[in-house]
Amino acid sequence: MSAPIVKLFTQPYFAWLDIRKEEEAHPRHYLAHLLLLALIPAVCLFFGTTYVGWSLAENETVRLSTHSALQLCVLLYLTIVAGVVVIGAFIRWMSRTFEARPTLNQCIGFAAYTVTPFFIAGLAGLYPSRWLAIAVLAAASAYSTFLLFIGLPTFMHERKEQGLLNAACVWGVGLLVLVTILVTMILVWFNVLTPEYLRAPVG
Repeated sequence: MSAPIVKLFTQPYFAWLDIRKEEEAHPRHYLAHLLLLALIPAVCLFFGTTYVGWSLAENETVRLSTHSALQLCVLLYLTIVAGVVVIGAFIRWMSRTFEARPTLNQCIGFAAYTVTPFFIAGLAGLYPSRWLAIAVLAAASAYSTFLLFIGLPTFMHERKEQGLLNAACVWGVGLLVLVTILVTMILVWFNVLTPEYLRAPVG
């Protein structure tokens, strides 16, 4: 959390320099960033699905029971943290192909900061809406990609051309990991946890 989050959105290049310096001084500094910011989508989704709800049909609002919403949000939180760790592990594994030799801590930390836009996008969970979710996630995906491509060469101390090639590989693997983990989460949610829906007329 010591590297200013705002700087990732206003001065991303300098933010990566600060994050790298912080990592060299405190190798596990990213843990607070990951564990705290991953709470944003989970907590917001809990309130959005239990108190606001969403509409699947006219004049009807659907909500989750408190128990089901809590299960969903705990599952989402664990999925986010696990996904970042897995992506970090893949970054470490792929780095063998390039000159950089980052530690696993560095790779997980880099992944945690790269997906920060998704953490912030979790605020949209306060108001469950399909179109809002699509718009916010699309914006988060675009900015995370931008952070990845400008950040990897800087953070890993790689030459620009090599860093861009490495970033392209990470992007492809990250997308695969994201889809796999999300699909697994959805299957567990529907087939194991059996959500309980509460339906009520609007007004």
